[in-house]
Amino acid sequence: MSETTFGKGCHLHLIDGSAFIFRAYHALPPLTRKSDGLPIGAVAGFCNMLFKQVEDNKGPDAPTHVAVIFDHSGKSFRNDLYDLYKANRPPAPEDLRPQFPLTRDATRAFNIACKEVEGYEADDIIATLAHQARAAGGRCTIISSDKDLMQLVGGGVEMLDAMKNKRIDTDGVHEKFGVGPDRVVDVQALAGDSVDNVPGAPGIGIKTAALLINEYGSLEELLDRAEEIKQPKRRQTLIEKRDQIELSKQLVQLDCAMELDFTIDDLEVQEPEAETLLTFLAEMEFRTLTKRMADQLGLEAPAIPEAPAQQGTSTEVTPPEAVPFDAEKYQCVTSAEELAPWVAQIRERGYVAVDTETTGLDEMVVDLVGISLCVEPGEACYIPLTHKVGGDDLFGGEGLAEGQMPLDQALEMLKPVLEDPAILKIGQNMKYDAKILHRYGADVAPIDDTMLMSYALHAGLHGHGMDTLSERYLDHKPIPIKPLLGSGKSAITFDRVPIANAVPYAAEDADITLRLWQLFKPQLHQEQVTTVYETLERPLVPVLAQMERHGIKVDREVLSRMSNAFAQKMAGLESEIHEMAGADFNVGSPKQLGEILFDKLELPGGKKGKTGAYATGADILEDLATEHALPGLVLDWRQLSKLKSTYTDALQDHINAETRRVHTSYAQTGASTGRMASTDPNLQNIPVRTEEGRRIREAFVAGEGNVLLSLDYSQIELRILAHMAGIDALKQAFAEGQDIHAMTASEMFDVPMAEMTPDIRRQAKAINFGVIYGISGFGLARNLRIPRKEAQDFIDRYFQRFPGIRRYMDSTVEFAKEHGFVQTLFGRKIHTAEINAKGPRAGFAKRAAINAPIQGTAADVIRRAMIRMPGAIAHLPARMLLQVHDELLFEVPEAAVEETIAVAKEVMEGAANPAVHLDVKLLVEAGQGQNWAEAH
Repeated sequence: MSETTFGKGCHLHLIDGSAFIFRAYHALPPLTRKSDGLPIGAVAGFCNMLFKQVEDNKGPDAPTHVAVIFDHSGKSFRNDLYDLYKANRPPAPEDLRPQFPLTRDATRAFNIACKEVEGYEADDIIATLAHQARAAGGRCTIISSDKDLMQLVGGGVEMLDAMKNKRIDTDGVHEKFGVGPDRVVDVQALAGDSVDNVPGAPGIGIKTAALLINEYGSLEELLDRAEEIKQPKRRQTLIEKRDQIELSKQLVQLDCAMELDFTIDDLEVQEPEAETLLTFLAEMEFRTLTKRMADQLGLEAPAIPEAPAQQGTSTEVTPPEAVPFDAEKYQCVTSAEELAPWVAQIRERGYVAVDTETTGLDEMVVDLVGISLCVEPGEACYIPLTHKVGGDDLFGGEGLAEGQMPLDQALEMLKPVLEDPAILKIGQNMKYDAKILHRYGADVAPIDDTMLMSYALHAGLHGHGMDTLSERYLDHKPIPIKPLLGSGKSAITFDRVPIANAVPYAAEDADITLRLWQLFKPQLHQEQVTTVYETLERPLVPVLAQMERHGIKVDREVLSRMSNAFAQKMAGLESEIHEMAGADFNVGSPKQLGEILFDKLELPGGKKGKTGAYATGADILEDLATEHALPGLVLDWRQLSKLKSTYTDALQDHINAETRRVHTSYAQTGASTGRMASTDPNLQNIPVRTEEGRRIREAFVAGEGNVLLSLDYSQIELRILAHMAGIDALKQAFAEGQDIHAMTASEMFDVPMAEMTPDIRRQAKAINFGVIYGISGFGLARNLRIPRKEAQDFIDRYFQRFPGIRRYMDSTVEFAKEHGFVQTLFGRKIHTAEINAKGPRAGFAKRAAINAPIQGTAADVIRRAMIRMPGAIAHLPARMLLQVHDELLFEVPEAAVEETIAVAKEVMEGAANPAVHLDVKLLVEAGQGQNWAEAH
């Protein structure tokens, strides 16, 4: 490596090693080395973070210099200033202590500089190096979320919260502390820090401290003019506690001028030495990472003794010995004195189960009513915050009920815990709770989610709601919500539930969540789905939460005009249907429609149900549409009716009064294959195959000065099928950029490409996509509205031309029958509970098993892209708004469109790498416009 001098054009990355260690420790289940039982879970997570750091920092913005900075094991100079500094911190867990030196070894194995200095904290070393980098004219990125480091931001120094893929600049610091980086120390000195036992000024929190510093300019000026403070208690505190406050500033002020025995030039990026790195990873027995690293280095991975064989893949588990549920033991916390022991216990444990109670389900508008916590099974509490007077009487009174903790006080005590990167927050559907708490100023991280753990373990077996999981895996039926809230017109919101009734219900939720976490966390490893949870599920939560908060602008006037137009078109169809039927009737009445179809027109296949009325569902009408035109018209009428009621009418009610946007909510567990569902409102089921359905997208518009940008995977499932089934003809067609549907038609029907007609291509397209879903001749006949025999002939011919697809289908079904699940290319297990069923269910189960690996892999790819996207576009004024099947929708200023397209396409097209190397390149198509219809 040639000699260089750090300066302009250089970029220094400083990694907060201690934060990485604790995050890794709490993120992964307990893991020991097979050969000797050495705990290595934190080391494994730490190595994966280093690997990701190396992988993600290639390109024009890559660091030229990098170091991992650790805290020294001994005390720092701050303990000489104040012997109680960090006195409240519990000792490190027993199984973590032997891993500290191993993380240093790991850093050196990756050939990354590893630094610590006796008598100083990692933050001081980082501060000194950041100041040196700034003085030399270079850039510095501090990879940490530690609030103490925010005093360094500015002038070429920024922070990166790797957990959230969020960059923190001066605006981010101001958002956190209410002041610029140069005054963060003053605010911290006043507010103190319970984590580090920095005393500060009693009774003054971050917000008040920021107001005072902004008013007086500096801490020194404030203390000198403390006599001017109007509030007696605050004035007295500042005067009497001046020495304590000044000491606090010394404790929080980072040392930016340490004497170091190395220079920034010593931190120049070095390539790993292959033998050293692979030997270390092999000694740790990290099989997956060793292979990934060896593949990247172009070498053969060292041999590692095989792990014991898995004892089957059953997801039926025996709950651990549990403390009995006892609602009477749950505590109602109503004061700071009562909450303080809970906070201390949380810090001692390093994790807490959290649940919120609110006035409804819309996270954008509901109010926080209370918070429940649990750190040990059977030991939980509820903190009532905003219960109303009147109990269960909706009109029983005004104001807050007695016996509650002040909301601001509770949040001030809990916020440091909720945001502490060393404390794991556990929830059931944690995205909801995190969004609620975000609105109240707390950014909850890191998190674990029992709903998503269950999904990674049990997809396809059952639902993942708390009640289902509690009854199935804990043998406990939770307290129901309905008796508390009532139903119908007499239903109340949770803030009207008497506190005495709320405590057992709310606290139990946190208790159940903790027990499920203790049960599921080790199972992720046992069932070999830890990677699925850690790379596809958990990191997606903050990404979805941010998208949901952004929302998308909807033009109410456009929707109103569409509703009127749909009504007129429906009226025209009704007239046509009546004329064809030879009688007037209510087209929306299944009973009257059945009588017209089967009695008057005497169409075949009429079947009456228990009520005596004919069945007229969509499947029946689709069959009849091949025999008569009237059922097709009724289907068209129903489609318009659904568009009008579900979208053009209902969407107007979903426009948020404050943001003037629609904020959908994404359910990660919406489908067993990994596809997400969109609810309240559902924006994923807007039809795009009809002109009317496409027109609804015209109502989704960009904000002023912006455009909507759509990036859509092109035929991703066919590409995945070509890879998984090994179809050379399809692979070649994709590689050459051919029209895949025309190519299929040419192969099947022996029609030269030059003579291809739109009708033949349409038939091939229907077969291409139909085969992915295991379509039958019956189903294809419906889709194309052709006779069933002709449709079956098409399918038979298709399998003759592409025999690999039949082999893939047969082998997939065989695997499902043997193992009870199928897998995506990324390891997601989709259980096939009915694969051995008899009768009609057997056909459905087989089709689902055939499709699941393909659709699931496509879903995994777009999840991987979404997780990487915030970090990739962080430097751009672009916002990711929606995910709809294979499409991502962004809102971007016009000037940034081209750069956003380039960055987003690179992320999406490379999303499978490095975990899976597809034989067929993924292709993303981009479009832009003032509305969604123009963009897509």
